[in-house]
Amino acid sequence: MKHYPAEKEDNQIEYKTDDRGLDAAVFLAFANQIWPGDYDLDKTRTALSRTINITAYDGQKLVGCLRILSDGCYFGTITELLVLPEYQGQGIGSRLLQLARETTPTMLYFGAQPGVEGFYEKNGCQKGLQSYVIEK
Repeated sequence: MKHYPAEKEDNQIEYKTDDRGLDAAVFLAFANQIWPGDYDLDKTRTALSRTINITAYDGQKLVGCLRILSDGCYFGTITELLVLPEYQGQGIGSRLLQLARETTPTMLYFGAQPGVEGFYEKNGCQKGLQSYVIEK
């Protein structure tokens, strides 16, 4: 895992690639501030163990996370890119995308929430195929 400090006003934002120490309970508390839901702790722990987790911390506080799911050879997808609302607009999401580009073993495919397409295009992402969902 590599650490990448970056200046954020008076505080330091620390970025970690392949953050294997990402605690599921910490991640859920963080994610629920952005996408509230009834997430299962054990399933989340399993999911985090199967992804490349790129994280951003302000001190001990998790403020951003990008997760990559990849077969390591041909396909990779960004499962989510999350930044706490009060930290958005400070370049954290852009830095997480940059680290994803540097870290991933494959090309990355992902979907974007409506209204944020400009963020991805500004960060050098190319619009690709339309995505579809198969519900389980």
